[in-house]
Amino acid sequence: MQTSLAKPVSFDGVGLHKGQPVRMRLLPAPADHGIVFNRVDVTERNGLIAARWDNVTNARLCTLIENEDGITVSTIEHIMAALAGCGVHNALIEIDGPEVPILDGSSAPFVKGIRAAGLVEVGGQLRALRILRPVEVTEGEAWARLEPNRTLEIDFSIDFTDKAIGHQHKRLGMSNGAFVRELMDSRTFCRRADVEMMQKNGLALGGTYDNAVVIDGDKVLSPGGLRHKDEAVRHKMLDALGDLLLAGGPILGRYVGNRSGHAMTNKLLRAVFATPGAYEWVVLDSEAADATPGAGVCMPHLFAAQ
Repeated sequence: MQTSLAKPVSFDGVGLHKGQPVRMRLLPAPADHGIVFNRVDVTERNGLIAARWDNVTNARLCTLIENEDGITVSTIEHIMAALAGCGVHNALIEIDGPEVPILDGSSAPFVKGIRAAGLVEVGGQLRALRILRPVEVTEGEAWARLEPNRTLEIDFSIDFTDKAIGHQHKRLGMSNGAFVRELMDSRTFCRRADVEMMQKNGLALGGTYDNAVVIDGDKVLSPGGLRHKDEAVRHKMLDALGDLLLAGGPILGRYVGNRSGHAMTNKLLRAVFATPGAYEWVVLDSEAADATPGAGVCMPHLFAAQ
């Protein structure tokens, strides 16, 4: 069956790019509601925005969704990854600003809040997007592909000239709590020169060495260094899981990304839905549902990840 939160949970922080204080509340929602954001600071226009691939209007530095009234919420990828990784299918997300709080730059605080709130079954059949044949998009040296697979698997490669990152590759099946154990605590990362450029252009105003991994050549400038030797590619996989949830449900397929990012993943989803015969929506039986990301995640997974 579909799930939702057993009770509300709140998060307070600042937005990464605008640097504005923000409070976000995750509320229980009924079956077939999906993930919907509500800008509670908006009073004269509709503040509801469904977290869906066709509502993405900007994905250059983060994933931004927008409704027909022009109301937006940005940097949604980390909370979306947490919802996917915890197996939450329905939630109303109240937020009093235009950007999701960055917290520590990963999904870990969101995951811990969600698990502390608990999940309940809300009825309704659980559907998944099954990939029937490969679909690929490219842009320069970057490309991303979805191809048939029994469960969701993410295979990601990155290549940076900075020695602190370099070439990294990781392949991971997303069943059995893998997201919580392997990916949730990996933080967003950037190069020091990029931070300076973004801040000159009015972006990354809420960024600090505590909510992002900042690198400069072969040096990691953030206190405490890396949480994982390959934290950068793990975070890219975290982002991909969050962006893939915008399909509208779990995906049965293998995502392969090479130097891919938010925009490429959204471009890939648009290509899948525009390609006849590339996908089908299927109702999951209990065995298939147990293999989706977040199914069976329990508190020991959180302790193992700490």
